[in-house]
Amino acid sequence: MVDDTGSFLPDDFSLGKNKYRFYIHQLMISISLMKNEEITRISEIDRTERITRDYVYKDGRLHEVEVDWHAHRWSSSGNGDHSVQSKINEWKPFLDADGMMFGAFHDRMLIGFVILCPHLTAEMAQLAILYVSQDYRGQGVGTELTLKVCKIARESGAKAIYVSSIPTKNTVDFYQHLGFELAEHVNKELYELEPDDIHMIKFF
Repeated sequence: MVDDTGSFLPDDFSLGKNKYRFYIHQLMISISLMKNEEITRISEIDRTERITRDYVYKDGRLHEVEVDWHAHRWSSSGNGDHSVQSKINEWKPFLDADGMMFGAFHDRMLIGFVILCPHLTAEMAQLAILYVSQDYRGQGVGTELTLKVCKIARESGAKAIYVSSIPTKNTVDFYQHLGFELAEHVNKELYELEPDDIHMIKFF
């Protein structure tokens, strides 16, 4: 399917509650709700990044530390820890338990996605997963995806949304810019899974 600008859209694209489009630097980006089985398309994401600054949470505040490591693209073969298949196995249960996955598309390619778990607790949703391909970072794609799931969570009756963020400075700063605050009371289950993460909450 092609829109009136000549840009390609996903075949099932239409304007509606869970599908819309926006522009960044004259590139048309569409965001739409994805089917559970489309999680296999995460293979299109290029998560490559060099990380030089992390945060450590200690004594009630964040401490910035120097690091030097690379996040490489998920492997398309095998099922090791950093393979596409391992991520599908890890994240598909979120979708099977009433989660929602929204994708951002450019020229039919998946360039970012977010997974929302609407009911972490009775009154709190969870932003479980968020990734944007390296060539599209810093251009508003992650912001659009995050604001989308925040809106859905709020409309579904949640009073807040929780994120257990990787501790990289860029990622934590991103969430704080969007109104997430350090959690005074962490979710015990999520903390036990990722004790080095930075746990944050955005209240509605």
